[in-house]
Amino acid sequence: MSAPVSRRFLLINPNTNALTTQRLQETLRPRLPEGVSLAVSTARFGAHYIACEASHAVAAHACLDAWAAERVVDPQPLDGVLIGCFGDPGLFALREVSGCRVTGLAEASFIQAAAHGPFAIVTGGERWKPMLMRLAQTLGYGESLRHVETVAPSGAALQADPEMAVRCLAQACEQAAKPGVRAIILGGAGLAGYAQALRPQCPLPLIDSAVAGLEVMLQGQAPKATRTDDGFYASWQGMNDAFMQVSAKTGA
Repeated sequence: MSAPVSRRFLLINPNTNALTTQRLQETLRPRLPEGVSLAVSTARFGAHYIACEASHAVAAHACLDAWAAERVVDPQPLDGVLIGCFGDPGLFALREVSGCRVTGLAEASFIQAAAHGPFAIVTGGERWKPMLMRLAQTLGYGESLRHVETVAPSGAALQADPEMAVRCLAQACEQAAKPGVRAIILGGAGLAGYAQALRPQCPLPLIDSAVAGLEVMLQGQAPKATRTDDGFYASWQGMNDAFMQVSAKTGA
């Protein structure tokens, strides 16, 4: 007989790639303690792979859309929401509306990496470097993030070719281990699970961003919501049914 569910979490993949969702599930669900459930949602619109400012902006909307749809289907309170993208689109908006703890793969990784000291990032896709540097600054980790090592293949390409990914990422981890760096984050939903194969070749502690996201959420390290109830402050026009069905809140 299975244990009763005592905590409910929602994992949102903000891109439309179902294989990325599958990879996240395969990596995270075996790590769930008894009594914890993890609902999973894939963005119903947006980019197949988030790799630029525009796709990141649309992904934030897609995250809110996925949360609203889950909220309508099951209005029972959530204990946390995890954004399954190393870039955390919609992080602050979801934290505002959800009434529970919210974090993303990047923020959670920053929390774990900073416990070691200054850190570096290895990820796929060259456009991510300035985006991640800005995010680290916004979240208060600007001084801790010493280096972002990007590899030419995107996260989607690395996900599709594991042998190539391990070779490419192992070299990137060596290059990221610059003087003063105390930990390296392997960032990207599509790279979930690769850290285990890379750790023997990595000279520093290597953090899997997906695993970090789950651990930070389960351990209550994710920042608290700004309120205990959920719902939008805004009233909408022209949005889909899920947005319209979630009640708008009033007040500060």
